[in-house]
Formats: sequence, structure tokens, C-alpha cells
Amino acid sequence: MAITGPPDIRGVTDGETIGASLSEPERFAGIFQRHWDEIYRYIARRLGPEIAEDVGAETFAVAFRGRQRYDETRADARPWLYGIATNLIRQHWRMERRRRRLLAQADTEWFSEPFDQTSDERMTAQRLAPRIASILARLSPAERDLLLLIAWADLTYEEAAQALDVPVGTIGSRLHRIRKKFRRAFGDINPMQ
Repeated sequence: MAITGPPDIRGVTDGETIGASLSEPERFAGIFQRHWDEIYRYIARRLGPEIAEDVGAETFAVAFRGRQRYDETRADARPWLYGIATNLIRQHWRMERRRRRLLAQADTEWFSEPFDQTSDERMTAQRLAPRIASILARLSPAERDLLLLIAWADLTYEEAAQALDVPVGTIGSRLHRIRKKFRRAFGDINPMQ
């Protein structure tokens, strides 16, 4: 019996791959191959690399177990996977909150490069990081999830709406409220100017 590698998934949508995995479960490996790196990076940025691999693996395990409920007309599974990852991240909210609290209080060096090699932008980011972490800690979980999906995962409003299972209009209004909170926290000025 010849052992074959994973099926060739080029030119096949995620919806088609997931649909095929219902009768041939090994086809779901294509979803993992396409999206693992991106989902892992998102989780690592939210929770830290020490548990990101476990949460990432659980994301794909949950997706595999729930693949029969996936809308196969959706060509891109990323919003669905981000939604699952976001829900799993919420389960780890205590760890995330503790991490942000530590960041807000930390006065540690973020960069290992000598001072003369750092840019003004890095120094500004380092100076503002505790303040930004403190503002993030005061956002509601829904606001924080949305902001990080847009900022870190680079999802569009439509993709974020799919990931969070909310209407697109809700995304716009939440982002407006988030921007107002940040502006207020920085005294109604752009902190980067």
C-alpha cells in the first residue's frame, strides 16, 4: 500500500476543502496547511507564544469537529477560524488580563539592540506601550477582540463581522467607540504626532 501526502489544494476553495473533508476527513489537513501560520501568529500576539500552540491546535480541533456546520459557500475559512480562536482566547481571559497588567506596570527594555540602533518610532511605541496596554485592559472583551482582529489579524470589517458573528454595522459603531476611548485617554490628541 502506497502512502500518499496531503491532497493538492491549490485552486480549491476552503469551502470545497471542508465539504470534501466530510467524507474524506484527511482533506481537512488542507485547511490546517493554509491557515495555521496566520492563526497561530494571531493567538501568539494575544496570549503569548507559550500557550499559542495549544490554543492554535485547539482552534483547528474545534473547527474539525464542527466542520459539518461550515457554510461551504464561503470560500475563505479565515473569518470562521478567527472566530473560533477568539472564543478560545476568551476562555483564557484571566491570563491575558494578567499579562496586560504586567505590561502596563513593566518598565523593561523591549528591544535588545543598542540605543543608537533604535528609531524614534520604536522609542515612542515603547514609551506608550504601558499606557496602551492599560487602555486595552479597560475595553470590554468584545471591543478588545474586535480591535485586535482588525489591528493584528488585518481582517476587513466584513471578515471581523463574520469572525465575531455580528452585523457589519456593529463593527463600525464599536470601532468608533474604541477610537473615542483612545482619544480621550490621550487627551483628545493623536499620541503619535
